[in-house]
Amino acid sequence: MLHASETWPLRKENVVELQRAEMRMVRWMCGIKLKDRLPSKELRERLGIDDIALVLQQNRLRWYGHVLRKDDDDWVKKCMEYEAEGPRPRGRPKRTWRGVVREDCQAHKLKKEDAIDRCKWRKMIKDVR
Repeated sequence: MLHASETWPLRKENVVELQRAEMRMVRWMCGIKLKDRLPSKELRERLGIDDIALVLQQNRLRWYGHVLRKDDDDWVKKCMEYEAEGPRPRGRPKRTWRGVVREDCQAHKLKKEDAIDRCKWRKMIKDVR
């Protein structure tokens, strides 16, 4: 369900849809009906899984740190910095992956420089809860 999720620039509507789908699967695995009215948090604790929004955020930050540690001439890092030429289309700009990662980093007070030390970065990402 989360294949290549580290590169998705998700909107809140997308996260809500994923959470609904995940909870349907969790309830199915636990054998609980919606009528039983058990809280989602309790069901997740039974299975020992985290909220999908948190997992998505950790995946994004993990990939971001990986890309930042790459060489400057690596094509993946160049793609992250790429700006399309030409006029922008009318209307509100689409949400970008860089913007989503920037919000994640600001929310958890993570700095670009911290990603250089892989062990420290992984520890900081795990503590995002």
